[in-house]
Order: sequence, then C-alpha cells, then structure tokens
Amino acid sequence: MKTDHGERTLTLLGTKGGPALRTPGVSFLPTSNLLCLGRRKIIIDCGIGVTQALVRAGHSASAITDIFITHLHSDHVLELGGLVHTAWTSGLQHQLVVRGPVGTARVWSHFLEMMEVDIAVRVLDEGRPHLCDLVSVSEYDEGVVEENSDFTVSSLRTIHPPMHDCFALNFISEGQKICFTGDTAYMPSLAGFAENARILVHEAMLQSGVDNVTSKTKNTDERLYRHLIASHSFAHEAGRIAHDARVELLVLSHLIPAERSIAKDDDWIAEVRQHFSGNVIVGADGVRVMV
Repeated sequence: MKTDHGERTLTLLGTKGGPALRTPGVSFLPTSNLLCLGRRKIIIDCGIGVTQALVRAGHSASAITDIFITHLHSDHVLELGGLVHTAWTSGLQHQLVVRGPVGTARVWSHFLEMMEVDIAVRVLDEGRPHLCDLVSVSEYDEGVVEENSDFTVSSLRTIHPPMHDCFALNFISEGQKICFTGDTAYMPSLAGFAENARILVHEAMLQSGVDNVTSKTKNTDERLYRHLIASHSFAHEAGRIAHDARVELLVLSHLIPAERSIAKDDDWIAEVRQHFSGNVIVGADGVRVMV
C-alpha cells in the first residue's frame, strides 16, 4: 500500500480510561487517536475533547478523511457528531468515511436529527453543502474492515463485557502494522493479531487506578469494580501481549489512572517489564510517534 509522502505519525489525543473528567488543570482526555498515513488523516475513537485535542496537535478538523470507532462506550464515541460537525463548519469538502460497530449509524442519524435546525440554517444561510452528503457511515464486524490504496484495516472482537461489539483494529500501510486494542480484558489471541506490529497501542490499568476510580465515583456500587476487573487489562498483561506479539513499540493508553500524581511512568513500566523488555511509552495527551 503506497501513500503520498506526507506525514506518517501517530498522535495520542486522549489517553485517559473512562468518561469522567475530574481534575481541573490536568489535560488528560478520554480516548482518541490521530493516525496520519500520508494523505489520510484517520481518527480512532472520539472521546470528549477530541476536536480541541486535534487542533492543539496542529490539524484542522476539516482535514480528517476517516474515523474508526472501536465500540459505543461514551468515552470512545461521545464526540463523534461534534467532531464531524466541526469538520464541516471548518471547511470540509471531501467525503468523510466513518466506520464503527453495529449501532454507529444510529448514533449518527440521531445526531443529524438533533442538529437539524442548525444544519438547515447553515446550508441555507451560509451556502454550505449538506452535511449528510459529505459523510458516509458503515458498520463492521470481525475481519477486513477497509481496503484501499493507502491502507488495509482488519478487526478482532475483544473481551469487554457487557459490550459484545468491541474491536481491536490493525492498520497496515507500506508494510507497517499499527495495532489498537480498543478496550479489552487480557486476551491471548491479541498477540497473534498484533504480531510483529511496529506499534501496539494497548489499554492498561494499575490497581491504584482501579481503587482510585471506584473510591471517587459516588453514584455507582461494587459493579463498577467488577466491570473494571472483568473488562480491562492490567499493565503487566499488556506487556505480556507485547512480548508474545514481538512488537517494536508498546504504547500504553486508555490509562487507569492517567494522572501522574497517582502513578508515575516508572510504576507503569515496572509492571510492563514483568514480561516485555522492548520499547515502551506511557501515553500522555499530545504524544506523537513516528510510524
């Protein structure tokens, strides 16, 4: 697959696990990523804050060509509509492709319904093309999701109960594989899916983060703790996947906790080193990695 000679980078736009924003002045936002593969500017997941994070990273929303949603938890899809609408009001002229699991089309159609007055007024009063004409939405399952001249994307269903349609995604371009686990409990088959990846972006948590989230969240009960343990991966488990997959670089993201006041980078790396001796980055919003 050949792209043009433009930027080939991965930028972590949001690296916090979960939807809550609790700490004033701390920049950690819920999950979103920007993968630039030449002319293709690809967003993977749209947690709240993705649009501002994208602009802070030096990109106009109107330049986005593709959006992939891994699953329909709010910290991965809440700002899908807002990002696309902002791309439109920022000057979007090309077709924007949105891919997501079952239910994504319904999310988009309800957003259009919610914003129908604004959209109609802007078409009539400002001369814009209709937003729905610029956006195509399709839903995917396991297997090949997208194959074009710039990249191929494949998906693997992950373990994230009670969500059924939750996927890891592989992007392959110019012989390089970039793998995003999405949300998942420890899943040995991910090692085969991510095998020999240039970059593996794997969710991760520490026990200190689990304890912190459950103690701070006052409108839940013990089911929140059970969900975190059953549906997410600890950092040492991410290290085991990275080791078994023989990846070049492990990037920890969807961090629980993201706050460095609770867990330092060394705490994360010590857990990873139980299994993986290779290159590791503990994710932070705005970190950019060459692909």
